[in-house]
Order: sequence, then C-alpha cells, then structure tokens
Amino acid sequence: MANDLSRQPRPLAELPKDLCQGLLGLCTDIDDTLTTRGKLTAEAYRALWAAHDAGLLVIPVTGRPAGWADHLARMWPVDGVVAENGALYLRHRDGRLVRRTVRGDRAMEETERERLLGLAQKVLAEVPGAALSSDQPYREFDVAVDFCEDVSPLPGGEVDRILAIFRAGGAMAKVSSIHVNAWFGSYDKLGMLERLLREEHGHDLEDPAVAARFLFVGDSPNDEPMFRFFPFSVGVANLAAMAPRMTHLPSFITAKPSGEGFAELVEHILGHRP
Repeated sequence: MANDLSRQPRPLAELPKDLCQGLLGLCTDIDDTLTTRGKLTAEAYRALWAAHDAGLLVIPVTGRPAGWADHLARMWPVDGVVAENGALYLRHRDGRLVRRTVRGDRAMEETERERLLGLAQKVLAEVPGAALSSDQPYREFDVAVDFCEDVSPLPGGEVDRILAIFRAGGAMAKVSSIHVNAWFGSYDKLGMLERLLREEHGHDLEDPAVAARFLFVGDSPNDEPMFRFFPFSVGVANLAAMAPRMTHLPSFITAKPSGEGFAELVEHILGHRP
C-alpha cells in the first residue's frame, strides 16, 4: 500500500469524493497538525467535533506522552488515542479508561527507561542547546529531546547528531516537528493504531478494503509509517519544511498549515458526505 513517490502530494481538492462518502475514520497527528504554534485553536477543535458528530471515528496518533493521552481520551471528542509513537493506546469507554501497552513487564520497562535517560544525558552533553522535553515527566516508555518547542531552534545538523547518538546506543529514534523521540523496541504508531481499531472498534486494517476507508493526516517524519501504509493520507501544508527528511510522503496536501489545514480537510470531507 505504499504511496507513489514518483510524484508530489496532490492538492486536497483532488481527494476522491467517494472516499469522503465512505470514510470510516480520521486518524491525526497532534503537534503542528491539529495544533498551531503549540495551541489547539477554536477552529481545529470545532473541526474535531464536526468530524465526531458526523459519525467518523476520530483517533489522535501522537508522540506525546501517556499522561497527556489520558486527558485527551477522557476530554476530547475522540474514540481513542495512540501515544508515545505507538507505545500504548487509551480509550474512554462506558465510563472507564481502557489502557493497552506494548509490554507488561514493568521491570524491563524501568531498565529500558534508565538506559534511555542515560542516552539523553549524553545528547545534552554533546549537543548544546538541546533539552529534555517539558512533557518528559509524563512519559512512560520513551524519551523526547526538544530541539525547537521550548528551546531556540537547533540547526538540522544538530538534530541529526541527536538522532545518531540515540541510534548508536541501540534505540529507535524519530524526528517530529518539535522533538526527537527515542525508545527501545520495533513498535510504531501504525502497529498500535491497528491494535486499537481491531480491539476497540472491530476494524482490521490488514484488510485492504478496510484500510482504504481510513485516512491519516500528519506533518513530519515520525508519521511516515502511516503515510507509507494508508492508500489515502494527507499532509498539512507545513509538511513541506520536513519533506527533505522524509522518504514516504502523503498522497494529498492541504493549502493551509497546521490546525487550519486540519480544519480545511474536515470541511472538505464533510462537504462530500450526505
């Protein structure tokens, strides 16, 4: 189901009408896709509600921490949240919080966490200006190094150094629009999304006909597993800044950036539904 990379993403206006009419769900990154300069705007939040009220499954798929996902699953009009780049999902259902993780071995998780924090300290020592993300205290499985959210933006070469240090230490490392996230294990956003949809909603993404009725929207390299997998995916306009770091681009792109682009997408989809 890989996208055709011989061409650039097409304008959102070319998103097929029949896809919009038959869509089951909208899966979305958060930072710089739903949010704009770190804020969830009224326009983007209204679009979330509009998609929810139209009967679409709405599922944020993010690198943000478990602690944030707990709040989002409870308070937002969503049908589950995949967090920490696929380490866990949470869903508020029937008055209780359902929580599933990649592992159940707490001792192993703690050992891996200490190793990751050790690598992060090496990063901070060798890459001046980098910092642990401000949301690190709410993370359970990964480490996030901030290169532009709450610190002065680092040059691309310094971001590459951060990636190299984590990878040399045996960790997976991916770039988002604001952080380098690192973890141990081969999991990713897509694998946990597949599990959430199968266990909580009865949809099997291994069936191509089902996968073709879901759409993912994102903006950065850690969204590539989703862009690669889904027949239909969308990037918000600010994805252009990250495209040189990416191998797999989305099928379509919005005219507007960030939360405005997300709202543009929802308006386009709902404009073609009964």
